[in-house]
Amino acid sequence: MSNRTVKYTTGEIGRIRVIPDFLPAPADLVPREDNVKITLLLSRRSLDFFKREAKKRHVPYQRMIRALVDTYAARQAGGRAK
Repeated sequence: MSNRTVKYTTGEIGRIRVIPDFLPAPADLVPREDNVKITLLLSRRSLDFFKREAKKRHVPYQRMIRALVDTYAARQAGGRAK
């Protein structure tokens, strides 16, 4: 890290060039998957486990369960989990 002090001066900056916005929109940064809502009965023990682990990681427990099922399905289908 440099210890040089930046000195600001008054006056014109000089020739500038406007760069077009090349960043994707925030909605395009996170691809949405086609999710389907279902009803699933879990044992109390399993649900308590996911809720406890999700709370430690500050994420919804449903997201953890979905990630587990997605990973299992991808591996069984011969693909790789994300």
